[in-house]
Amino acid sequence: MGEKLGYIYLYTGDGAGKTTNALGLALRSVGHGNKVVILQFLKGRKDVGEFKIRERLGPEYEIHQFGTEEFVDPKHLRPIDYEEAGKGLEFARSALRKKPNLLVLDEINLVLAGDLLKIEDVLSLLKNLPEETDIVLTGRFAPRQLIDTADFVNVIVDVKHPSEIVTTKGIQY
Repeated sequence: MGEKLGYIYLYTGDGAGKTTNALGLALRSVGHGNKVVILQFLKGRKDVGEFKIRERLGPEYEIHQFGTEEFVDPKHLRPIDYEEAGKGLEFARSALRKKPNLLVLDEINLVLAGDLLKIEDVLSLLKNLPEETDIVLTGRFAPRQLIDTADFVNVIVDVKHPSEIVTTKGIQY
């Protein structure tokens, strides 16, 4: 069975589970001894399971956050949000030079929807994807250019959810 790496996977939509899908791929990849690098944009909470597990899954599993611990309101972006997004993109470029088997850009779609980064810069990153590296892009509001560029596109649809906000440790965070 011949393996072709370098695919682009995109998870978008208004339903929950985009990051969870990406983390599932990361876990599966680490299970095969592959190197995984996860970049979380707009996120800085250290109490989430995917961050807390990093030492147990290392050195194959790396996770880096480019955001603050506070919720980011896309309608009221702060200078720190732009600064962190720029740092994240630079980190993604340097991570790709090491040719990980999987690179996850969590919430990159939302970053682009909020104009925190230029779509041209992200497309340039994708055009320089090493063939050894698959990449996962997550977040609501994926721009048409990313949808057209991706090899696999999944839209997560919110069909039903409880009326109250559910935050179960180990499930939502």
